Amino acid sequence: MNHVQRRLVSTAAKLTSVSPSAAVAFPPPAALRRAKGAFATDDFDADGWAHVQPVPTSALVAFANRIGLAAIFDSPEAIRQACTHPSFLTLYRQQCPSKRLPKTNAQLATIGNSLMGLFATEYIHAKYPYLPTRVLKATISAHVGPGSLDSVAREMGAAPLLRWHRSHETENTPPVLHADAMASIPRSLTALIYQERSLPAAREFVHTYFLSRQVDVRAMLKFFNPKKSLLEMVQKYGRELPKSRLLRETGRFSNSPMFVVGIFSGVDQLGEGFGASLRMAEYRAAEDALMRVYLTQTPPEDLQLPSSTFPSVQGNIYAAGPEGAYVAPQIAPSDILYASSGRSRV
Repeated sequence: MNHVQRRLVSTAAKLTSVSPSAAVAFPPPAALRRAKGAFATDDFDADGWAHVQPVPTSALVAFANRIGLAAIFDSPEAIRQACTHPSFLTLYRQQCPSKRLPKTNAQLATIGNSLMGLFATEYIHAKYPYLPTRVLKATISAHVGPGSLDSVAREMGAAPLLRWHRSHETENTPPVLHADAMASIPRSLTALIYQERSLPAAREFVHTYFLSRQVDVRAMLKFFNPKKSLLEMVQKYGRELPKSRLLRETGRFSNSPMFVVGIFSGVDQLGEGFGASLRMAEYRAAEDALMRVYLTQTPPEDLQLPSSTFPSVQGNIYAAGPEGAYVAPQIAPSDILYASSGRSRV
């Protein structure tokens, strides 16, 4: 036995001689057991034991102050529950079979997901009233989808607070990945704010952290036949048929010509495009005209949300209270034929 093994044996003897309760609460690692010669089949799982340890209260309080929610929660246990994924229970049962199971964010994440979808849908639809349905759904996912929620949760600093357990895909359940568990934290925080304060407070949280981010909506629109779509759009609004006109050109007889084409409906110019050929410039002009319609934004001072009618009272949203003013806008015409990212076969 060398001096390293003697030191391990002496350390193990000190640990086990303190008190029987200490030996049960903090069993020696497998390396110390092997040094003592105790080759037991139930070796101590250090990684599993470390994962089930509770997050320090100071870390939870610091997280709540960092994201500006310290005044809402009276106890850090609410933050602890929001950061505990349901998959964590599997690991907790293995390590602590006799202890009471901790609270998870299963129900909170479900409520928060519905609330975030509501806030994102009403805001994007009010901001872009002519946006096609498929692009509207893609924009909502870009704001409050799983990928965005995972990214924002990491920026908040919630990764060290997350308690979860990776699981494989089965016939009845999908796999649980780290990104899925991280996405449940913002959803749970939204539900907690809704329960502790009010629906307008939860909406403000979602707008501050998610809907205020810039999303390239223009890149989500890709037309299969923009000239045909533009013709149908003009007919739908009862305008004159679109006509293409050559606005500028240069180098027609050179190896690098350039043409600028505009599309007009009567005296109104709908769009403008350029290209190395007349056909390409006309294609881009029709595409530009459709973009101008689909990406029309409501001025911020005229933007109204249906959820603003709920009173700003704590607790029950159906309680009596002052309601916000809201005037329903006109319903936009139905979708015009388009292709989204080349996946439509119009």
